[in-house]
Amino acid sequence: MSLVGPSGCGKSTFLRCIAGLERISAGVLRVDGRTVSEPPDKLGMVFQRDVLLDWRTVLDNVLLPIEFRDLPRSTHEPRARELLEMIGLAGFEKRYPWELSGGMRQRVAICRALVDDPSLLLMDEPFAALDAFTRDELNLELQNLWLRSPKTVVFVTHNISEAVFLGDRVVVMARRPGRVEAVLDVELPRPRPLAMRDSPEFVAHAARIRALFETLGEFRKSAR
Repeated sequence: MSLVGPSGCGKSTFLRCIAGLERISAGVLRVDGRTVSEPPDKLGMVFQRDVLLDWRTVLDNVLLPIEFRDLPRSTHEPRARELLEMIGLAGFEKRYPWELSGGMRQRVAICRALVDDPSLLLMDEPFAALDAFTRDELNLELQNLWLRSPKTVVFVTHNISEAVFLGDRVVVMARRPGRVEAVLDVELPRPRPLAMRDSPEFVAHAARIRALFETLGEFRKSAR
């Protein structure tokens, strides 16, 4: 599920509420049928910044959640190495974050979030700071990882095209006050190549979302 909306509408706040990092002010929030009062079990999270520890190697950064949970490293290291290979970082296990590009660092952050195979993955604009080419590449990598190991993903973005490309559903949020304006199904086959973004079906999905934002006053309508 992609969450798309303008700055200040509450996308990241909602994600933090799901993660049990912020308390909700009203209503009830449940994950897997359980009311959220603390971080749920089997949760992975990827932030806007990679927040890697520069004094730890790539492999040690990926295995950090395993140490936090006091789980045996020997059991989970093969999984960490497999993830790094799947995302194109085989051979970089002993490198340090400061030796990597921004896109490579964010790949490590994704592997870290997936190392203990969470059932719920929260992603808070993880590719926003990257150049367009790297962003496209990581969109494909994320889709491939999900196809190999399907799980619930909530993906926050400002980018309408990215929201449609990654999502099976797109939640459109509005601001002042922050609210859910619409939930739209994305009926496009997978795997989705980047070229699909030029297809009439994809363009129609994106145009529908853009029209919603125009109605909300987020975009100025083109002069005729």
